[in-house]
Amino acid sequence: MHSIHIEVVETSSLGDRSYLAHDGQAALVVDPQRDIDRFLGLAGRLGVRITHVAETHVHNDYVSGGLALARVAGAAYLVAGADDVAFDRVAVADGDEIAVSETLRVRAVGTPGHTFNHLSYIVSGPDGPMGVFTGGSLLFGTTGRTDLLGSEHARLLARRQHRSARRLADLLPDGAHIWPTHGFGSFCTVSQSDATASTIGLEKRSNPALRLEADDFVAQTLDGLDAYPAYYAHMGVRNIAGAGLIDITPAHAADAAELRERIAAGEWVVDLRSRKAFAQRHLAGTLSFGMDGPMSTWLAWMAEWGAPLTLLGDGCEQVAAAQRELARIGIDRPAAAASGTPREWADGDAALLDEMAVASFTDLAAARAERVPRNLPAPDVVLDVRLRGEWQAGHIDGATHVPLPELPRRLDEVPPGTVWVHCGSGYRAAAASSLLQRAGRRVVHIDDDFDHAAALL
Repeated sequence: MHSIHIEVVETSSLGDRSYLAHDGQAALVVDPQRDIDRFLGLAGRLGVRITHVAETHVHNDYVSGGLALARVAGAAYLVAGADDVAFDRVAVADGDEIAVSETLRVRAVGTPGHTFNHLSYIVSGPDGPMGVFTGGSLLFGTTGRTDLLGSEHARLLARRQHRSARRLADLLPDGAHIWPTHGFGSFCTVSQSDATASTIGLEKRSNPALRLEADDFVAQTLDGLDAYPAYYAHMGVRNIAGAGLIDITPAHAADAAELRERIAAGEWVVDLRSRKAFAQRHLAGTLSFGMDGPMSTWLAWMAEWGAPLTLLGDGCEQVAAAQRELARIGIDRPAAAASGTPREWADGDAALLDEMAVASFTDLAAARAERVPRNLPAPDVVLDVRLRGEWQAGHIDGATHVPLPELPRRLDEVPPGTVWVHCGSGYRAAAASSLLQRAGRRVVHIDDDFDHAAALL
């Protein structure tokens, strides 16, 4: 008799997890991301055959690789029968049991809330239920958000989410594991948790869905919802249609002349290096979205959907990693790419290079006391680019607030003068500072943790 093993495939840049469950021979993949080579490679290393691929729901935060993986692997593709999709699949409904092998079985459980037709899958082995793949239903310390299908449905879905979480808790023993898709930084969650594993029993003690009565849970859920990435609008449509194989072959290589042309045309030419490297030297007119942070989320949220993107990295590997991340959310091919150094991108012309002043919150406090440090320009404007919930939780007195995703269309609302820009940790402020600098503004990037701004609140 073979034992059951669960392998986790992390996609930390999007805050998601996919899973491969197997018994040493047959395997089930749950909620695969679009770069299916990771799952095929894992199955090959384990010596197992992918016989089934399952979706917990039509995803709103990434393009699924489920259809492509099922076709390549010759696997059965399990999708909720209530979802009106444009491809052949095995229609699954609440109560259906699927035998992946003689020892590995899953049972579909209707758990609406994150979406109307959401399913969870209870995994059973020779000794009975082991755990449940919960998708965007019961997560670590929270649940999936309920407004992605439209704010008009959020209250109804929140009530269903509460009921679904309770149902899972009633169906499974306290020791059963939960394996969610969302909850590791994903904007698909109501709130964030630092947990890396959990069980039904642990969630009964901590999860609002299992501790609060329905009315209180609904109120807390709706109160906790903040903005989510604009590109989500394109994901569900793509997943209902069914996505084909990913193409992450190298992009067209741009030379220095082409980079100048693209920048002059107002296109987004994106510097993938760290924000510290960008501040020291960069090609004028480029934008900072370093691979040391959630590049794809913020870039895809801010850039005009379908507009050409050019990627600049310090090596081919960095550009390739960015292509993979962007393809996961439907930006299939960059218009161009280049690897190397800013000097090479400028073809040695120093006039085409720029730098960016960097400061801390301590520097800002000194500057506000008219003791401007290290020859930094005095601040005329302090710009906070965090999201609304962060701003409401506390902000610098007198600061201007424009959430980062709204900045491209609201640049003219930033008051005149030198702008000191901050966020929560420095990453988003780098993107905002580069956008303002490209627009001709004089900027100082506050690359610091907001916890250090306490004296300025």
